[in-house]
Amino acid sequence: MTNPKRAAAHDQELVALFEGLDTPGVSDAMDKLGLHGQALGIMPLDNYARPVVGPALTVRYVPAATPAGTVGDFIDDVAEGDIVVIDNDGRTDCTVWGDIMTQYAGLRGIAGTVIDGVCRDEGKALGDGYPVFSAGRFMRTGKDRVEVGSVNTTVAVGTVRVAARDIVVADANGVVIVPRERAREVAETARKIEAVEAAIRERISQGATIREARAALGYHLLQRKA
Repeated sequence: MTNPKRAAAHDQELVALFEGLDTPGVSDAMDKLGLHGQALGIMPLDNYARPVVGPALTVRYVPAATPAGTVGDFIDDVAEGDIVVIDNDGRTDCTVWGDIMTQYAGLRGIAGTVIDGVCRDEGKALGDGYPVFSAGRFMRTGKDRVEVGSVNTTVAVGTVRVAARDIVVADANGVVIVPRERAREVAETARKIEAVEAAIRERISQGATIREARAALGYHLLQRKA
Protein backbone atom coordinates (compact mmCIF):
# COMPACT_ATOMS: atom_id res chain seq x y z
CA MET A 1 0.00 0.00 0.00
CA THR A 2 1.33 3.43 -0.96
CA ASN A 3 0.58 6.36 1.31
CA PRO A 4 -0.54 9.28 -0.85
CA LYS A 5 0.46 11.71 1.91
CA ARG A 6 4.19 12.24 1.69
CA ALA A 7 6.47 13.82 4.25
CA ALA A 8 7.06 17.51 3.61
CA ALA A 9 10.62 18.55 2.78
CA HIS A 10 10.89 20.72 5.90
CA ASP A 11 9.72 17.83 8.08
CA GLN A 12 12.34 15.57 6.54
CA GLU A 13 15.00 18.21 7.20
CA LEU A 14 14.09 18.49 10.89
CA VAL A 15 13.92 14.74 11.35
CA ALA A 16 17.36 14.35 9.78
CA LEU A 17 18.84 16.63 12.44
CA PHE A 18 18.29 13.85 15.00
CA GLU A 19 19.90 11.03 13.05
CA GLY A 20 22.10 9.02 15.41
CA LEU A 21 20.76 10.69 18.57
CA ASP A 22 18.81 8.93 21.31
CA THR A 23 16.36 10.10 23.95
CA PRO A 24 18.91 10.38 26.79
CA GLY A 25 21.03 12.76 24.70
CA VAL A 26 18.01 14.75 23.55
CA SER A 27 16.69 14.88 27.13
CA ASP A 28 20.01 16.26 28.38
CA ALA A 29 19.92 18.91 25.66
CA MET A 30 16.37 19.86 26.63
CA ASP A 31 17.50 20.27 30.25
CA LYS A 32 20.44 22.39 29.12
CA LEU A 33 18.06 24.66 27.22
CA GLY A 34 15.45 24.79 29.98
CA LEU A 35 12.81 22.93 27.97
CA HIS A 36 10.35 20.38 29.35
CA GLY A 37 9.74 17.54 26.93
CA GLN A 38 10.21 14.21 28.70
CA ALA A 39 6.90 12.31 28.55
CA LEU A 40 6.61 10.88 32.06
CA GLY A 41 5.04 7.44 32.24
CA ILE A 42 4.95 6.81 28.49
CA MET A 43 6.97 3.68 27.87
CA PRO A 44 7.98 1.54 24.87
CA LEU A 45 6.12 -1.66 24.08
CA ASP A 46 9.46 -3.29 23.24
CA ASN A 47 13.18 -2.65 23.68
CA TYR A 48 13.52 -1.03 20.28
CA ALA A 49 17.03 -1.20 18.88
CA ARG A 50 16.86 2.20 17.20
CA PRO A 51 15.11 5.48 17.98
CA VAL A 52 12.14 6.57 15.90
CA VAL A 53 11.90 10.24 14.99
CA GLY A 54 9.07 12.06 13.27
CA PRO A 55 6.72 15.05 13.31
CA ALA A 56 3.67 14.70 15.53
CA LEU A 57 0.21 14.18 14.11
CA THR A 58 -1.76 14.97 17.27
CA VAL A 59 -5.11 13.44 18.19
CA ARG A 60 -7.24 14.28 21.21
CA TYR A 61 -9.89 11.86 22.45
CA VAL A 62 -12.90 12.87 24.54
CA PRO A 63 -15.69 10.89 26.21
CA ALA A 64 -18.09 9.50 23.62
CA ALA A 65 -21.32 11.25 22.72
CA THR A 66 -24.59 9.42 22.03
CA PRO A 67 -24.38 8.12 19.39
CA ALA A 68 -20.61 7.82 19.59
CA GLY A 69 -18.33 9.37 16.99
CA THR A 70 -15.31 7.94 15.21
CA VAL A 71 -12.37 6.40 17.03
CA GLY A 72 -9.76 5.97 14.30
CA ASP A 73 -10.62 7.32 10.86
CA PHE A 74 -8.07 10.12 11.31
CA ILE A 75 -5.33 7.70 10.31
CA ASP A 76 -6.19 8.18 6.63
CA ASP A 77 -4.79 11.71 6.98
CA VAL A 78 -1.43 10.75 8.54
CA ALA A 79 1.59 11.30 6.30
CA GLU A 80 4.38 8.83 5.73
CA GLY A 81 7.00 9.24 8.47
CA ASP A 82 4.65 10.95 10.93
CA ILE A 83 4.30 9.79 14.52
CA VAL A 84 0.73 9.60 15.79
CA VAL A 85 0.51 11.25 19.23
CA ILE A 86 -2.75 10.45 21.04
CA ASP A 87 -4.03 12.26 24.11
CA ASN A 88 -6.58 10.00 25.78
CA ASP A 89 -6.32 11.93 29.05
CA GLY A 90 -4.24 9.14 30.56
CA ARG A 91 -7.22 6.78 30.61
CA THR A 92 -6.35 3.17 31.35
CA ASP A 93 -9.89 1.76 31.26
CA CYS A 94 -10.16 1.59 27.46
CA THR A 95 -7.84 1.48 24.50
CA VAL A 96 -7.53 3.73 21.46
CA TRP A 97 -5.06 1.63 19.44
CA GLY A 98 -5.21 -2.02 18.37
CA ASP A 99 -4.20 -4.49 15.69
CA ILE A 100 -6.11 -2.98 12.76
CA MET A 101 -4.59 0.45 13.41
CA THR A 102 -1.14 -1.13 13.77
CA GLN A 103 -1.45 -2.99 10.48
CA TYR A 104 -2.73 0.03 8.58
CA ALA A 105 -0.12 2.36 10.06
CA GLY A 106 2.66 -0.03 9.11
CA LEU A 107 1.39 -0.38 5.55
CA ARG A 108 1.29 3.40 5.13
CA GLY A 109 4.81 4.00 6.45
CA ILE A 110 3.75 5.78 9.64
CA ALA A 111 6.77 5.88 11.95
CA GLY A 112 5.12 5.03 15.28
CA THR A 113 2.43 5.79 17.84
CA VAL A 114 2.59 7.51 21.24
CA ILE A 115 -0.42 7.23 23.55
CA ASP A 116 -1.28 8.97 26.81
CA GLY A 117 -3.44 5.98 27.60
CA VAL A 118 -3.35 2.27 26.80
CA CYS A 119 -3.04 0.07 23.74
CA ARG A 120 -4.06 -3.52 23.02
CA ASP A 121 -3.24 -6.35 20.60
CA GLU A 122 0.41 -6.02 21.52
CA GLY A 123 1.24 -9.25 19.68
CA LYS A 124 0.51 -7.58 16.33
CA ALA A 125 2.68 -4.56 17.11
CA LEU A 126 5.53 -6.75 18.36
CA GLY A 127 5.24 -9.14 15.44
CA ASP A 128 5.22 -6.35 12.88
CA GLY A 129 7.98 -4.39 14.62
CA TYR A 130 5.70 -1.36 14.72
CA PRO A 131 6.83 1.07 17.47
CA VAL A 132 4.21 1.83 20.11
CA PHE A 133 4.75 3.88 23.27
CA SER A 134 1.96 4.02 25.86
CA ALA A 135 1.01 4.23 29.51
CA GLY A 136 0.13 0.53 29.53
CA ARG A 137 -1.95 -2.21 27.98
CA PHE A 138 -5.58 -3.12 28.45
CA MET A 139 -7.90 -5.15 26.27
CA ARG A 140 -11.17 -3.21 26.53
CA THR A 141 -12.21 -1.30 23.42
CA GLY A 142 -12.60 2.45 23.35
CA LYS A 143 -15.52 2.23 20.91
CA ASP A 144 -18.63 3.84 22.43
CA ARG A 145 -16.47 5.03 25.34
CA VAL A 146 -14.32 7.68 23.64
CA GLU A 147 -14.29 9.47 20.31
CA VAL A 148 -11.93 11.76 18.41
CA GLY A 149 -12.39 15.30 19.66
CA SER A 150 -9.78 17.04 17.53
CA VAL A 151 -6.87 16.39 15.20
CA ASN A 152 -3.72 18.50 14.87
CA THR A 153 -4.47 20.65 17.89
CA THR A 154 -2.24 21.06 20.94
CA VAL A 155 -2.51 18.07 23.30
CA ALA A 156 -0.86 16.78 26.48
CA VAL A 157 1.05 13.50 26.75
CA GLY A 158 2.76 12.40 29.94
CA THR A 159 2.70 15.97 31.39
CA VAL A 160 4.20 17.38 28.18
CA ARG A 161 2.53 19.84 25.83
CA VAL A 162 2.59 18.61 22.23
CA ALA A 163 1.73 20.87 19.31
CA ALA A 164 1.05 19.54 15.84
CA ARG A 165 4.32 18.94 13.94
CA ASP A 166 6.54 19.06 17.02
CA ILE A 167 9.38 16.55 16.67
CA VAL A 168 8.98 13.27 18.56
CA VAL A 169 12.06 11.25 19.52
CA ALA A 170 11.25 7.85 21.03
CA ASP A 171 13.25 4.73 21.84
CA ALA A 172 13.68 2.00 24.44
CA ASN A 173 14.19 4.69 27.12
CA GLY A 174 10.91 6.52 26.49
CA VAL A 175 9.63 9.56 24.61
CA VAL A 176 10.86 13.15 24.29
CA ILE A 177 8.89 15.91 22.57
CA VAL A 178 10.97 18.66 20.96
CA PRO A 179 9.21 21.95 20.17
CA ARG A 180 9.40 22.34 16.42
CA GLU A 181 10.78 25.89 16.56
CA ARG A 182 13.64 24.73 18.83
CA ALA A 183 14.46 21.48 16.98
CA ARG A 184 17.69 22.69 15.39
CA GLU A 185 18.99 24.14 18.65
CA VAL A 186 18.12 20.98 20.59
CA ALA A 187 19.79 18.69 18.06
CA GLU A 188 22.96 20.80 17.97
CA THR A 189 23.14 20.87 21.77
CA ALA A 190 22.58 17.11 21.98
CA ARG A 191 25.43 16.49 19.56
CA LYS A 192 27.79 18.65 21.60
CA ILE A 193 26.87 16.75 24.76
CA GLU A 194 27.31 13.41 23.00
CA ALA A 195 30.76 14.45 21.75
CA VAL A 196 31.89 15.16 25.31
CA GLU A 197 30.45 11.89 26.59
CA ALA A 198 32.18 9.99 23.78
CA ALA A 199 35.46 11.60 24.80
CA ILE A 200 34.88 10.54 28.41
CA ARG A 201 34.22 6.97 27.32
CA GLU A 202 37.41 7.02 25.29
CA ARG A 203 39.46 8.23 28.25
CA ILE A 204 38.14 5.59 30.64
CA SER A 205 38.74 2.89 28.02
CA GLN A 206 42.39 3.97 28.06
CA GLY A 207 42.71 3.71 31.83
CA ALA A 208 41.54 7.04 33.26
CA THR A 209 39.31 6.96 36.32
CA ILE A 210 35.78 8.13 35.81
CA ARG A 211 36.45 11.02 38.22
CA GLU A 212 39.45 12.13 36.19
CA ALA A 213 37.68 11.85 32.85
CA ARG A 214 34.58 13.66 34.03
CA ALA A 215 36.56 16.46 35.65
CA ALA A 216 38.76 16.95 32.58
CA LEU A 217 35.80 17.25 30.23
CA GLY A 218 33.30 19.11 32.40
CA TYR A 219 30.77 16.25 32.63
CA HIS A 220 28.87 17.74 35.57
CA LEU A 221 28.11 20.90 33.60
CA LEU A 222 26.87 19.18 30.45
CA GLN A 223 23.11 19.50 31.03
CA ARG A 224 23.22 22.47 33.39
CA LYS A 225 21.41 25.52 32.08
CA ALA A 226 23.73 28.05 30.50
